[in-house]
Amino acid sequence: MKGLLLILSLTLALSATASEIDLEKFAQTYFKTMIATQAPNATEVDLENYFSLLTDDIGHSHLPWVTDDSRLPDGKEAMRKGMLFYLGAHTQYSAELLDVFIFNHSAIAIRYKNSAKGIHPESQQPLAYTQTMMEVLEMENGKVAVIRKYHE
Repeated sequence: MKGLLLILSLTLALSATASEIDLEKFAQTYFKTMIATQAPNATEVDLENYFSLLTDDIGHSHLPWVTDDSRLPDGKEAMRKGMLFYLGAHTQYSAELLDVFIFNHSAIAIRYKNSAKGIHPESQQPLAYTQTMMEVLEMENGKVAVIRKYHE
């Protein structure tokens, strides 16, 4: 019986280790996929590539505009609606990844600088910004479950 328990424990430990993803590599993929959604020539395919990295019930905050990061069953769909609204609003966009921080297998923080110019889709007013951002990504089963965005 002890031998069976030992084998079962070892099997579970090895399968848990095998299923853990390389969060450093994931951070790089996330950043490249996320910034592709902001490019002037971004498409719905770029958005779907990004959404494939997120849980369906993704929670998201972007202070000071979006303060509630509650995970809701339609979280991904709500993000899709918002991102489709702004799709193609940039006429110029660039981003540089500055830092990646890994916290166990539960979170990633990416810090980057980005610049954009464009036209706001609702007001039709010109927009331009350069900012340093930090996104904290809480992970669950190999996907992003919560995104918290902060401006420096």
